[in-house]
Amino acid sequence: MAPCETTWAPTQEQIERSRMWDFMRWLSAHRGVEVAGYRELWRWSVDDIGGFWDAVREYFDVIGTFDGPALAEERMPGAFWYPGASVNFAENVLRHARRPDAATTPAVVQIEEDNTQHSTSWAELERAVASLARRLRELGLRPGDRVGAVLPNLPETIVAMLATASVGAVWSVSSPDLSAAATLDRLRQLEPRVLIGVDGYRYNGRAFDRLDHLAEVRAGLPTVEHTLLVRSLDPSRDVPAGYLDLADLTGDDVAPEYTRLPSDHPLWVLFSSGTTGSPKGIVHGHGGMLLEALKGIGLAFDLGPEDRYYVAANTSWMVWNTLVNTLATGASVVTYAGSPTYGRPDRQFDVLDRTGATMFAVGAAYLSLVEKAGLVPGHDWDLGRLRSIMSTGSPLPASTWRWVHRDVKPDVHLGSDSGGTDICSGFLGSNPLDPVHLGELQGPLLGVAVEARGEDGARVVGEVGEMVITRPMPSMPVSFWGDDDGARYREAYFEKWPGVWAHGDWISETDHGTFVVHGRSDATLNRDGVRLGSSDIYAAVDEVPEIQASLVIGVELPDGGYYMPLFVVPADGVTLDETLTDELRRRIRARASARHVPDEIITAPAVPVTHANKRLEVPIKKLFSGIPLERAVNLGSVANPDSVEWYARRAAAFRRNLHADAPDGDPTSRATTRAGNPSR
Repeated sequence: MAPCETTWAPTQEQIERSRMWDFMRWLSAHRGVEVAGYRELWRWSVDDIGGFWDAVREYFDVIGTFDGPALAEERMPGAFWYPGASVNFAENVLRHARRPDAATTPAVVQIEEDNTQHSTSWAELERAVASLARRLRELGLRPGDRVGAVLPNLPETIVAMLATASVGAVWSVSSPDLSAAATLDRLRQLEPRVLIGVDGYRYNGRAFDRLDHLAEVRAGLPTVEHTLLVRSLDPSRDVPAGYLDLADLTGDDVAPEYTRLPSDHPLWVLFSSGTTGSPKGIVHGHGGMLLEALKGIGLAFDLGPEDRYYVAANTSWMVWNTLVNTLATGASVVTYAGSPTYGRPDRQFDVLDRTGATMFAVGAAYLSLVEKAGLVPGHDWDLGRLRSIMSTGSPLPASTWRWVHRDVKPDVHLGSDSGGTDICSGFLGSNPLDPVHLGELQGPLLGVAVEARGEDGARVVGEVGEMVITRPMPSMPVSFWGDDDGARYREAYFEKWPGVWAHGDWISETDHGTFVVHGRSDATLNRDGVRLGSSDIYAAVDEVPEIQASLVIGVELPDGGYYMPLFVVPADGVTLDETLTDELRRRIRARASARHVPDEIITAPAVPVTHANKRLEVPIKKLFSGIPLERAVNLGSVANPDSVEWYARRAAAFRRNLHADAPDGDPTSRATTRAGNPSR
């Protein structure tokens, strides 16, 4: 299969200026490893896993003690990395405070919805972290203790995370817009000794006071001994009795102190979306996450001290953690807690202009939204410093891909990446040495032995298969929290093929080494025995400007039939009439295949999504399969829980009509005609 059109290609000057090129030269000089280009570098990185990761450690001059081999025992799960190592994540991040210009160079740039900006220099960041870490120790916090945070995307959140890591305590953060019940579903598992919260936040021009919310969370955590408060909404308000003012704890000028720990000592706990049950606590270690950050952000994204990274990340989403990971490379970061569409849909490009960011990480849905708004950010904003855009969260439609190069910046390195909370990084994604082809991910990331497998377990090329990882990565979870015997961990990734990580994504590998992501395998559509990726349908629907959002599911029927409805949210003022329905069917057939055309196209008030803006395909499918709402969906994990009620009512009607008597005896026909089709 020939590659699709090339949308970006590096110049020879860009290649030779990249950190990855320098890494290749370093490998030749210091390790005797000769590679010509990215594909050879990747092949060596997965053939010699231990040698590669130790080269990353040495190249970036990681601070700590690393005796013994990088990979002492290779197995999945339970690979044993760096026995006898002693390292601290925060110490390696704040080494950049030793640079000569640390007092004047920003590490964190905060921007508000009203465009007020405040910069925190590297020296100021180190001082605040050192002060808070000392105070946490004075409060009795010790390595292994847990700190639970309920904070938006603020500089104080970064300070608190790094201070927690300095002590060797374990960090976990939730966004304050998450309900108290959903927050407690997560933090209660950890039994934190310290809770850090915020008085409120501003979003889309409104102020949200969260003191009552914080009090409810605190009351539900009997293990909490101390509560620290960030006064973000109103710095002049009194601190409630029994709370400590974070500002008072970060102002001391003290020498930094870092507790060095084993490589696999817990750094933070990230929680799965928990859409159908209790959220899983995914534990990452100091050493593994540090190496992954340096490799993924320093080499793949080519970021360093001259760069500035921006992502409007909700703290409940693992993408927020990429901010502190980026700091490990010496690059500065932008924090923004406001609405990504405040004032106008392309607000984020305004932020890029005002902060001088060189890299932009963003959900694919946002780029499509700005495209459909008919805006031209490259004309309205100065994006001269912007070098790269990383699109994530879902596959990027071809029309949006072309729009970025036409209306944002022609020479920007636009890439699509695929990873997950599970490794707090990527499996497939971008690199600075190869060209980008429309609709394709550039390839596997370094150190990731990835392939597509068919149902028989054999590797497949040129067809859809399950994404698997065949060799360990240091950023794979240390464990799941509370999973003492590892049963839940093994079930999550290694049940299908023992010793092989099955991630749950459908992908296809091209014959030229790039990849296409087709969606979650647990939400895969299966029509007439043919597996279909939902992303292929979304890519077609996203090309229709009259549709704001969409959701497709496939439901197996009792008689062996299959029902595949597509729910769509029309744009304001648009009605899903017969003409628009026919256009959607035509687009899907042309963009994917006749098999991808849904049985029904139904107007919906909204598409339910997680707090990371991912569609709830599996929970909605469960509703239509007859599973009760309380078992099918954990509403605390849903960003717009009211939308789920509509689908629950729709599913109930579907199930009633499915079992009703009908003269033709066709359950699919009954469901289609009796459940009612608003598009007809």
